[in-house]
Amino acid sequence: MNPIKMEQTHPSVLKLIDNIEKVLIGKRSVIEMMVAAVLANGHVLLEDVPGVGKTMLVRALAKSVGGEFKRIQFTPDLLPTDVTGVAIFNQKNLEFEFRQGPLFANVILADEINRTSPKTQSSLLEAMEERSVTVDGVTYRLPEPFFVMATQNPLEYEGTFPLPEAQLDRFLMQLRLGYPSVDEEMRMLSRFSDANPLDQLEPVMTAGELAQLQQQASAVKISEGVKEYIVRLCHRTRDHHHVYLGVSPRGSLALYRASQALAFVRGREYVIPDDVKELVPLIFAHRMMVKPESRLEGSTVERILTAILSETRVPVS
Repeated sequence: MNPIKMEQTHPSVLKLIDNIEKVLIGKRSVIEMMVAAVLANGHVLLEDVPGVGKTMLVRALAKSVGGEFKRIQFTPDLLPTDVTGVAIFNQKNLEFEFRQGPLFANVILADEINRTSPKTQSSLLEAMEERSVTVDGVTYRLPEPFFVMATQNPLEYEGTFPLPEAQLDRFLMQLRLGYPSVDEEMRMLSRFSDANPLDQLEPVMTAGELAQLQQQASAVKISEGVKEYIVRLCHRTRDHHHVYLGVSPRGSLALYRASQALAFVRGREYVIPDDVKELVPLIFAHRMMVKPESRLEGSTVERILTAILSETRVPVS
């Protein structure tokens, strides 16, 4: 496919970002990254303290895109079939019939995903990677586009089950919203005083239009030098003396696709090294594990990634 030609951000992308920002005030950079993840056809893990707007962000995205939205509240007693669906015996025709679970939608909000058991968490693995669900030996395709937007609170440990590495690796990005500033919180109080703006939010594009934007984002050019930069960053995480588990090849592919999508969001037909550098903490941090002895010495994933970025040679445009 030939690379797209454009001098400014696609109008539909701007409409999508502006529409979401009607609900979530002062978080345009986070919204921009989430839209980039969507255009890269990736899933997002939102981790932050309660009450900062994680669920509202996902609901605003779903309403803006106009696709089918399903919310799954993850609890300790949730079963895998509650997510994927189940085959039920029909006594009239003496056959088993598959009844779809809430996973069959365009945008899935996996709310408090770490509150359910690893067995139920694993029911998302096939869906997130292959975009399909297999029940009783029969594989069912999920609708397109398909995104999982999961939330979890980092402060609550009792009654939670940390996501395994295989699950974390399937999330393109891990985002945090953070608290609003004083001015942003004042604007929020004014905006929500009469009614919830989420109730009045209208779609700004269809699922078909979103698929076209994804195709255009994947056509953004990326030079051999930037490709090598991505690979070198990934390999540096694997041989770092403080790192127990480095970034997988899936992580390098995620950084590649997300860099294309971010360049597209920002109105460029090519990726620059700064796109890659900005995305590294969001794409690499949840895929890495620091050695226990290094953690005791004060090493964190964030510090290690900062050092890797400063030590790795940046390609010249």
